[in-house]
Amino acid sequence: MFARSVARIARPAAASIKARGFATASRATAAAGSRMAAFATAGAVAAGAASYAYFQNVQSPIHADAKPIAGVKGGANERTFIAVKPDGVQRGLVGKIINRFEERGYKLVGLKAVVPSKDLAEQHYADLKGRPFFGGLVDYMTNGKAPVIAMVWEGKDVIRQGRSMIGATNPLEAGPGSIRGQYCISVGRNIIHGSDSYESAEKEIGLWFGKAGELIEWEAANAQWIFSDN
Repeated sequence: MFARSVARIARPAAASIKARGFATASRATAAAGSRMAAFATAGAVAAGAASYAYFQNVQSPIHADAKPIAGVKGGANERTFIAVKPDGVQRGLVGKIINRFEERGYKLVGLKAVVPSKDLAEQHYADLKGRPFFGGLVDYMTNGKAPVIAMVWEGKDVIRQGRSMIGATNPLEAGPGSIRGQYCISVGRNIIHGSDSYESAEKEIGLWFGKAGELIEWEAANAQWIFSDN
């Protein structure tokens, strides 16, 4: 009788202890779960930040804004402004012109297709403002019937060599191996423009590629086979 009474008393006590133990274990498990979740969240945030930083570094271009906009005059990184005019674009000559500069060994560091504003065209051709054809030239460059393909090329003596590759302003006076000598016959439709001096290159590159990051610094894999002073 006494033993049965003790057993009846012991069962609720054991159940109570068991319940307290279960509650304690549940709280511990919950706390551990919270800690694991916090660690997982922190890890995910860190991994996300690392991934973002990685892709930013991979996808973002290296901007060439530290050097003079036209490079160093006479140096291996001298730059010139070259533009294929609307007539050259309409005639499908953009690729052929780019190919000429690439095959020569020059490096393309800026490229855009743009319909220039009247203000931009007037600034670009400011030295021709007093000429009777000035108004027609500005309209031709800005009317949107075809864009201008604006480019910046880099390499040794590229300003002078670029002008030589382009040929005389009047295509009828341009050498047969030049771009104008091969592809056009009229002054008013001479397909291409190139800076004629370092000062012109500074001005024109600044006008067309004046925003930060529009010129890209990169290393050509074949540079060692193009440049050498030995």
